[in-house]
Amino acid sequence: MGDLLIKDGYLVFSDLNVRSSVYSEDGIIKSIGSSVPNTADVVIDAFGKYVLPGAIDEHVHCRDPGFTYKEDFESCTKAAAAGGITAVFDMPNNQPPTDDALKLKEKAKIVASKAYVDFALYGVIHGSNTDKFEEMLEAGAIGFKIYLAHSTGNIPPPGDGAIVETLTKSAKAKVLVAFHAENDSIIEFYTKKLKQSGRKDPRAHMEARPALAEEEAIRRVSLFAERTGAKVLIAHISSALGLNALKEAKERGVEVYGETCPHYLLLDDSAYEKYGTMIKINPPVRTAIDREAIWKGIENGTITNLGSDHAPHLLEEKSKGVWESASGIIGVQTILPLMLNEVLKGNLTINRVVSLLAKNPAKLFGLYGKKGTISVNADADLVIFDPSEKFTISEDSIYSKSKNSPFIGWELKGKIVKTILRGKEIYNGEEIVGKNGKQLKRF
Repeated sequence: MGDLLIKDGYLVFSDLNVRSSVYSEDGIIKSIGSSVPNTADVVIDAFGKYVLPGAIDEHVHCRDPGFTYKEDFESCTKAAAAGGITAVFDMPNNQPPTDDALKLKEKAKIVASKAYVDFALYGVIHGSNTDKFEEMLEAGAIGFKIYLAHSTGNIPPPGDGAIVETLTKSAKAKVLVAFHAENDSIIEFYTKKLKQSGRKDPRAHMEARPALAEEEAIRRVSLFAERTGAKVLIAHISSALGLNALKEAKERGVEVYGETCPHYLLLDDSAYEKYGTMIKINPPVRTAIDREAIWKGIENGTITNLGSDHAPHLLEEKSKGVWESASGIIGVQTILPLMLNEVLKGNLTINRVVSLLAKNPAKLFGLYGKKGTISVNADADLVIFDPSEKFTISEDSIYSKSKNSPFIGWELKGKIVKTILRGKEIYNGEEIVGKNGKQLKRF
């Protein structure tokens, strides 16, 4: 594979930036700073640019297998590479869902040859397969996902007993369980009520999935995690109520982590007038008060992780009215550029972005040391970011099969000019130029 020298850039860590150089051999970082050699097979001058560890998107739906007409692993991981994401963790609500060892292995076999970036796979627990937990772990599951409310793929929510059983097993195995935390019964009640009232406006989706549904689910999961000693991740937190529930659990010492997404930070319910069902998402985009609370949650460390919840659908699937339209938008290609734009606007630090999108997910999923950091013996997964440039998100630049993003047309400060995976350039700032993905498993 050869060696690589990135010279004179600002290396970004979770706590500081250092103007320095980094050298790798055969995809592994060998030296940093004054000990780097003067030459290499490939030399990149990063003067005036930031060098970040490759970002990890812990929450994507690449739709492969089963829904490949709207996305597949090739288009999904090309989009990731163009967005500075060097690893994606793919959710299990495919067709078929990855709910046993055989399906997990079959999925890995199907997608491995398509992967432009590294990938990891979740298993799903839906109530009738708690006995498959150990075999899925043995088959390479990076973690598990439990849906407490119906969403894309129609995965039935498990009962509380099955959740407790799963968390008991996960605590013993020291593996993470991620939750789509919404109370299904509350959603079902208010959806029926709003439909019967004749509501058809896009905002009705938000009202059908009230913040109370998220709060209750987070409190329930946190209680179960507290009693079992499990480690859990609350995915895509969308509300002030949900955030408060998370904060209170963390203060009690529960090992519960919080993830949010760019659409909850950058949009609020005023956007329904402009974007309509394009921004129909589960859980929904909420009020400005919720958005401000989530920003504060990032600032005070209650929220430790970011994920895109990349969920592609075709335009016609997003254009059927509020009740029939599919839920989800794309995001794997834009999550890091959007957050770096917020850095240049002064809304957060670049070090916090590295924590949210590299260090913390790597630590949470047992990959830190090899992933999520610029350090000796880590994989040379690196992103070079030029803060002096700017670009506009356009349909032509999006690699996903779906172009349904509210961020199309947004002009962003700064630009990702290179994405490097294990020492190999896979994106040069204009196009995909390499392919180097492989499956990641827990150490």
